[in-house]
Amino acid sequence: MEKIYKTMQRTGACSIAVGIVILTAGITVGVCSIISGAILLKRKNEIIF
Repeated sequence: MEKIYKTMQRTGACSIAVGIVILTAGITVGVCSIISGAILLKRKNEIIF
């Protein structure tokens, strides 16, 4: 029984760590997308087709 609890503990800790990494990556990508979009909107008058 103790082996099961240790396995569950490790799995839970790993899941929390992966969740934090994914959250951080998501926030970073979101901020980069917003900045990129703002730069495109700012320079839309400079684009000539």
